[in-house]
Amino acid sequence: MQSLGTSLGGSGDQFGETAVVPRGPILYSARRNIRAAGCSKTIAIRLADDASACDGASRVLNRQYGARGYGTAHQLFANANTVVFTASTGSHVFGTITLSTDSEAGLASDKTFPEEMAELRSKPGRVLCELTKFAFDPSPDSRPFLASLFHIVYIYGVERFAGTDLVIEVNPRHVRFYEMMLGFKKVGKMRDNASVGAPSQLMHVEVAHIGAQILTHAGQQDSPSRSLYPYFFTDKEEMGLRNRIRRFARTVPAAQTTETTERVREAA
Repeated sequence: MQSLGTSLGGSGDQFGETAVVPRGPILYSARRNIRAAGCSKTIAIRLADDASACDGASRVLNRQYGARGYGTAHQLFANANTVVFTASTGSHVFGTITLSTDSEAGLASDKTFPEEMAELRSKPGRVLCELTKFAFDPSPDSRPFLASLFHIVYIYGVERFAGTDLVIEVNPRHVRFYEMMLGFKKVGKMRDNASVGAPSQLMHVEVAHIGAQILTHAGQQDSPSRSLYPYFFTDKEEMGLRNRIRRFARTVPAAQTTETTERVREAA
């Protein structure tokens, strides 16, 4: 299953806290302001790099997806081509997202959009990456949290996978969110995703565009821009994060067996 919904709803308190305890190495941890609530909270972005951490992320995902009729049996895995991230406040996980890079096994969007994906791959020098399994609990102003998560994913994708293009498959009702918040553009027409029995839209953005938006808007939270980019890290903050993330990105987990890889693709 893809990120067929920007799953920003679900159970938990007003800050999206759940009963899932965060696990895995911390890529980023700092306090971020929540203006709508008039307070700040500490957010931590982690790698779910083992079975226990992935199981916790799967619980968050299944709670969110189950509420939207996308099923409750999704299991997240990390391997040489796939990285699972979690976002947490205090001792509770409130979000997760998965980043995958192209390989011989392909990407999840190939199932529903084979022609469109082939066209994106046909451009010389392109390295496709894909976002899937995105679930995020609500807060009075989730933009700082979302921006932190997406910026970490961006840095990690560049440092580990050298990605040039990013795709995501979403429910059509969330197309505007990705257009406005991150600059994604629609690719092809809406189709039915057979794995969930729901309509989906393929979207794409060049990684270079993300970098340019960060350079222009990051750290300008008073900007009239409605995108997430003003909430991204400043250039100075990003440099420090890159140095830390680069160390983790060089530690690639062992490739899984063919059987396990097929389980991952079936769960996607």
